[in-house]
Amino acid sequence: MQNNVQLAHQDHQASGLRFPLVLLAHDIEVHLNIGSLFRIADALGLEKICLSGKSPVPPNPKIRRTSRSCEQFVAFEYASDPMDFVQHYRAAAYRIISLEISSHSRDLSDFRLAPDSKVCLILGAENTGVSQTLLDASDEALHIAMRGQNSSMNVANACAIACYQIVQQLNLETAVGHAQVGSLPVSQLGATTTQPPCC
Repeated sequence: MQNNVQLAHQDHQASGLRFPLVLLAHDIEVHLNIGSLFRIADALGLEKICLSGKSPVPPNPKIRRTSRSCEQFVAFEYASDPMDFVQHYRAAAYRIISLEISSHSRDLSDFRLAPDSKVCLILGAENTGVSQTLLDASDEALHIAMRGQNSSMNVANACAIACYQIVQQLNLETAVGHAQVGSLPVSQLGATTTQPPCC
């Protein structure tokens, strides 16, 4: 294709839109995965990342390197207990959805949302996935169909696929004014906070 020229970073203009889709990342211990979640959240216009358990939090050089500094542009919070976030977002009328293959999970490709929906998407640990406690607290579970020999994929890769699918179904009218940039105190949730893992 003639005159099809790659654009440079400085050609990009941020839309400023934030969709009502929150990530709850519990016990995701690999810094590179957390950094990737921040980059995904910025790219797709997600509202916020909630980190809990053993998940490391910014500021952290490994997270910043992988996120390409996107942790500066995505709101995030930390609580030791992920149920603090689940209770908060359920009270705010968010659908609590786990990204996990389970006995009752639904194929992501069959999932449909009302355009005015709000979603809290739970992501689990690299080796053990979403805990039974969080599965029990979820409104439903979604999985990505695996065509090969392995039964799962990297948590950040799976998150990117799921979030893209979900955002496509949300109404642009819900995408304005949902996020504040940077770290927010967990006390705003009425949650008890402990010192998050930092390295």
